[in-house]
Amino acid sequence: MKAKELRDLTLEELRQKEKELEEEIFRLKIKRYTTQLDNKMIIRNKRRDLARIKTVINEKLRAGEANNQ
Repeated sequence: MKAKELRDLTLEELRQKEKELEEEIFRLKIKRYTTQLDNKMIIRNKRRDLARIKTVINEKLRAGEANNQ
């Protein structure tokens, strides 16, 4: 997921993607602990995607606050 693509989404869509990724990371961690996960780099990539989403959400919230003042 690219930050450019994320900036085109609405705040509601970003929040939805955030929840989905958190759930997916949780499931992947469980698979890792039960040794069913072959590629452990998947978790790392998903966590980075989640960080990107949270960053864009914060950018949008700050821009919204600046417009209201």
